[in-house]
Amino acid sequence: MTPDRPPGGLRRLPLRVRLIAGFAVAMLVVLTGAGAFVYLRVRYALDLRLNDDLTAQAGQLTTSITAGGPPTVTTGTEYQLLDPAGQVVDASTGLTGASLLSASQLVAARTRALRADRGPLFPIRANTLRLYAVPLPASAGPVVAVVALRRDQRDEALRELIGQLALANLAALAIASVVGYRLTRAALAPVERYRTEAARIAAGATGLRLAVPDRSDDEITRLGHTLNQMLTALDAALQRERQFVHDASHELRTPLTLLSTEIELALRRQRSTSELEQTLRNVAADADRLRELADTLLTVGVQPSPAPGATVDLGVLAAETAARYPHTRVLHHEPAVAFGDAVRLRQVLTNLLDNAVRHGRPPVTVTTRRSDDLVYLRVHDHGSGMDPAFLSVATARFTRADTSRSTPGTGLGLAVVDAIITAHHGELRICANGTHHQQPGTTPTPGCDHPHDGTTITVLLPAAKPSTAGDIPHAPQQ
Repeated sequence: MTPDRPPGGLRRLPLRVRLIAGFAVAMLVVLTGAGAFVYLRVRYALDLRLNDDLTAQAGQLTTSITAGGPPTVTTGTEYQLLDPAGQVVDASTGLTGASLLSASQLVAARTRALRADRGPLFPIRANTLRLYAVPLPASAGPVVAVVALRRDQRDEALRELIGQLALANLAALAIASVVGYRLTRAALAPVERYRTEAARIAAGATGLRLAVPDRSDDEITRLGHTLNQMLTALDAALQRERQFVHDASHELRTPLTLLSTEIELALRRQRSTSELEQTLRNVAADADRLRELADTLLTVGVQPSPAPGATVDLGVLAAETAARYPHTRVLHHEPAVAFGDAVRLRQVLTNLLDNAVRHGRPPVTVTTRRSDDLVYLRVHDHGSGMDPAFLSVATARFTRADTSRSTPGTGLGLAVVDAIITAHHGELRICANGTHHQQPGTTPTPGCDHPHDGTTITVLLPAAKPSTAGDIPHAPQQ
């Protein structure tokens, strides 16, 4: 495990400050590199001119000595003539002292031309020179001729250039940092505004949305739109959960009230054995309804995906389940093997048949077939059909059509079916009297192949293939 880093340093600074710090460092590197390039180019140009002058003066001096005449150089140029021991044989007025060359430089200059500098660029010193030593013919007497030019103007120009570059770079860095800070602050201002509004929402404010500009389409704006969509989804989920708690408490209150009433009536006076036995039967029936409702509520929750490789033949499952319902027939023409859990898919079919028998009219038809990569399971009844306006909310928990409120039920049957089918990566369609409805998030499909009267509920599941055994693919949308 990587040890936690202690808080501090730049990590504790605001994001805009860290951005500007990084920007300033990058700018400093770029400006320093640019300044170094300019400095080197100027120094190269100055040195080239100085070296050309020294070469010309060395040639003039060597020619005059070889010809046997007095040493001749241009005014402003100094020279020294050195013997093999490094002693000054002859020199211009300003260089009559010790030799300008060291012992090692003298040895090198006896065989080849040598350039050297006396005095650094910093700190500022007097008598800084550029030297150029060349070997002389043996007949000349002295073995090495040294010419020298003062570097005062050259060094002063370079020092002035360094100062100007430093000031210009610092000014450019300061201006760029200030501008970058303002731009960064302006760019991150919406983020701070989003954070403030999010803090208000976290504190309990409801119905708030982030103020996102309509005319821009940058990353911050898209983030704001995404956060608003998330807030809308969270509000809808919270409203659904509140409605669910309200509906669940309402549904649970009835069996609990009946239980309490039965017990209170039994305790008001002495009861015979038969009366107590009947009371216990009533209490047991109410307890069973309460347990059934609790089990259904748990089933509506998040359903786990089926075990990898689990398959079920929907045709066999339909024949076994439909046998318990009168006036129900099964149409099954070919194997319809799907990926899924047989127990939970049996619960799906049971819920659909219960609804068809309770709210529709016989005969009820169960059809299974395979088409490409999908397996279809359809339950059709010949009742009056659901109200088209009710189809979109038919799978909501505790939702019941107006025509079904007088019949037994809790409004959780289709919610359980939808939860199980979603966990199986399938699709649920509800059709009634020519109106077709698919669950949100699915791709529109071609028209359904079933009678247009009554109610038809279709379950689509991924078909099992030998080549895909062990995988649970998502059902392709048609």
